[in-house]
Amino acid sequence: MKPLNIIIGTSASITEEVVKKYEFTVVDFKLIWEGEENIKGENIYEKMREATKTKIIGGPKTSQPSIGVYKNAFEEGLQVAEEVICIAISSKLSGAYNSAFQAIKMLTPENQKRIFLLDSLNADAAESFLAIRAAELSSEGLRAEKIIEKLKEFLKDIKLFATLENANWLEAGGRINHSLTILINQMQKVGMRPILMMKNGEIKPSTLKMQAKNASDALLKELDVQIKEPLAQGEVCRIIISHAGVPEDAEKIKNDILEKYKEKVKIEFISLTSYVIGAHVGPGALICCVTK
Repeated sequence: MKPLNIIIGTSASITEEVVKKYEFTVVDFKLIWEGEENIKGENIYEKMREATKTKIIGGPKTSQPSIGVYKNAFEEGLQVAEEVICIAISSKLSGAYNSAFQAIKMLTPENQKRIFLLDSLNADAAESFLAIRAAELSSEGLRAEKIIEKLKEFLKDIKLFATLENANWLEAGGRINHSLTILINQMQKVGMRPILMMKNGEIKPSTLKMQAKNASDALLKELDVQIKEPLAQGEVCRIIISHAGVPEDAEKIKNDILEKYKEKVKIEFISLTSYVIGAHVGPGALICCVTK
């Protein structure tokens, strides 16, 4: 029996290779999109673009895993590991944390003591970083309770930020109103691109990048800001990049980062943005997570 089983949701942007490497358990969020099967495309982002072209009304929505799904994941995890850590997307963005919390209460008192639940107050690649860090700490011999303490400290060093191709899908999902959508889209046409950032568990507008010709240019400008302090302290910055159906942009960002910062940074991986986040930010969005 291994010491620790780590559970994440499909809200975490991650690759199959990383999941296999650390033997993560992944629980599925539901993708709800009426008529999706009739829309052409290999992934959600290609389908969202196609839906825009054909003026299909409505877009994708997501729903958190049920209490039963989490209960099954916990019971299966306890069969292969001494302890289980579950890392949930921010409770301010989803009901996943509450579902997991309720599932724990359905277990026996003995098994409840072996389950440790963390509200990541984050999303996407930041969840992936927390899971990776938990696995690294476990390999160093730490028990779950101590790992949770370390992860809460680690959260202070995680920076998650994003740029959008346009604001249309945020409006479609009810996140912003039509007037703000028009304003953001007009600003972007003249090189003024807003940066979204995770703050206190929510996605908030953070800053405005001027003279940014596209989303990747804006993301690189913000990256320079976010890694300035840790690099000055002699730290090596770890980076995960996720993209909403624009792999060539993500690859360009990776190459530009490595060319500029070389051994001062480590690109962990590039992944397709989780559909849980992508359903709201839309095709063309780019997300970067940085820590040290």
